Amino acid sequence: MSGAVKLRPLADALPTVAGWLDDKEGAPPKTRADDIAARFGLDGFGRNLLLLGAWAALDPAAGRRIAELHGDPRRTAPSLGLALVKLPGANWTALGADDPLRADGLIRIDGGEGLGSAPFALAEPVLLALVDAPSLAEELALQARPVAAPADLSPSRAKLAQAIRLRVEGEPGMTLQLCGADPLGKEQAAAAALAPSKRPLYAISAAMLPAAPSDIARLAQLWRRDLILTGGALFVDATRGEPAALALFAELLRLPLIVAAPDAVLLGQAPTVRLDMPRMTAKEQVPVWRDRLGPYAKKLNGTIEKLAGHFPVSPELADSVAAELAILAPDPAKAAKPKKGQPTLGDIAWDAARRFARPRMEDLARRIDGEAKWDDLVLPPNQKDVLKAIVAQVRNRATVYESWGFEKRSGGRGLGVSALFSGPSGAGKTLAGETLGAALGLDVYRIDLSSMVSKWIGETEKNLRRVFDAAEEGSAILQFDEADALFGKRGEINESRDRHANIEVSYLLQRLEEYRGLSILTTNFRSNIDTAFLRRIRFIIDFDFPGVAERTEIWQRIFPKDTPKAELDFARLAQLNLAGGSIRNVAMAAAFTAADRGQDVGMGHILAAARLEYEKSGRSLTSAELKGWAL
Repeated sequence: MSGAVKLRPLADALPTVAGWLDDKEGAPPKTRADDIAARFGLDGFGRNLLLLGAWAALDPAAGRRIAELHGDPRRTAPSLGLALVKLPGANWTALGADDPLRADGLIRIDGGEGLGSAPFALAEPVLLALVDAPSLAEELALQARPVAAPADLSPSRAKLAQAIRLRVEGEPGMTLQLCGADPLGKEQAAAAALAPSKRPLYAISAAMLPAAPSDIARLAQLWRRDLILTGGALFVDATRGEPAALALFAELLRLPLIVAAPDAVLLGQAPTVRLDMPRMTAKEQVPVWRDRLGPYAKKLNGTIEKLAGHFPVSPELADSVAAELAILAPDPAKAAKPKKGQPTLGDIAWDAARRFARPRMEDLARRIDGEAKWDDLVLPPNQKDVLKAIVAQVRNRATVYESWGFEKRSGGRGLGVSALFSGPSGAGKTLAGETLGAALGLDVYRIDLSSMVSKWIGETEKNLRRVFDAAEEGSAILQFDEADALFGKRGEINESRDRHANIEVSYLLQRLEEYRGLSILTTNFRSNIDTAFLRRIRFIIDFDFPGVAERTEIWQRIFPKDTPKAELDFARLAQLNLAGGSIRNVAMAAAFTAADRGQDVGMGHILAAARLEYEKSGRSLTSAELKGWAL
């Protein structure tokens, strides 16, 4: 409590309380009870009730004296009626259900009797605060995690900490919403901001909030009481959880929160200020990874820098990778020298990071499983060169943008790597995406862009935001099929519709340019894409329908080495006017037929499979395609 009066130990006030019960007048010295009364807005009687409850709990002789006053040896707890008769300043108003004594859970009342006869006791955290040992209630301590201020902060986290400190000191009643990535950084910045005032910070997840409104109300009451008693602040990770539950919790808490989420969340009527978390650079993430990976860090030089450049670090991700290493490579020194054919420590760490970063994307898009290699792509050399340039830009993004300073030169704009793949179905667009994923060691997710587009204003942007926010966690490669759905040329002018569409397109272009990974747009017809949009795409590759030479090469590579094959005439096979995807379908269907008959794959199996493939699209084999075949 501020002011010139120094607070005395609680024990100094207890004799005065005992005197009140003997009808002796007296004013207790200023103690922590006065401080708590001021924090909760209690009147003098409320303060005295706290002192009576403390005396009853701490003085061994109190129970006997209280029983004497009640005229019943069993009634050793003070009653509200006794307090109303014996304590100075007694009034019924202080005992109302909406008064802080009861509304904030400072006292517990046995509701089995009338209010006047009901015994009461101090809530345990109140008693602990009175004796200068403030602590959370056991129920809260089990769900909350104290956040200690770090010894030092990275530049981006220090910048956020300064912004938080200014807001907390200048606008103490405002709830702060920390938006962006890096949940660990938000926690550390908040703890550092509160450290000078010695305020504790407690962290919980919004996902742990109960569903029932009555349970939320009770939890909010406990947190309100204990935060006021401890002088602490509550940090809520709202990355997951039910928004409605968090909004109700914030409304009932009636105290400012620090809420962390990728984007701002609705918190009812609570006054809020948004602060954006500066993105951690790869250089800043390296020490975080090293700290979390413990004894494995020294054996992962090079890999840690790669992890920092692709996977935004979080406590959960880094700890999960460390746990995976401990299971698969319990001896770091031995695992650092793997036998032939065994994965390296770097391989284990990278694969673990990729898998543990997946969960949010798994609910939003379909992951493409495959290990396509460069040799699987039958493309002109110049197109392969473009694909390899894409790999180089994604792989070395942190080096060029951050270490070499190109990000500052560009003002943080246009950092995403975007590509447009155009061409007919089966020409290799999806296979090219798989190849890029395999080359980079990153997951590829396919999203049908037409399914993201909604007629409802704002819904398309919301759908896209969910995808990009989730992808940021795992540096996934995003492949948006049916790019025409948003980027198509405008037809008949409709002012309202076009304005809505322009907002959607602008939002997608913005996210493509900001996304710290690779985004691929695909279309069957490049001519359908508005040229104004093409200028915003970094790479454009046209996948042409394969000619005879390309089809010959595809047929020569399409069967795995373990497939038993009869003598195949690749020149004849190349006469079939099929794209690469269709050739793959025909080869697989022929293999199943041959396996069922116990035969090697032969030309007859392939011809039968080709007829079925043609029938799917309503076509028939032509005489030119069948020329020279033994029918």
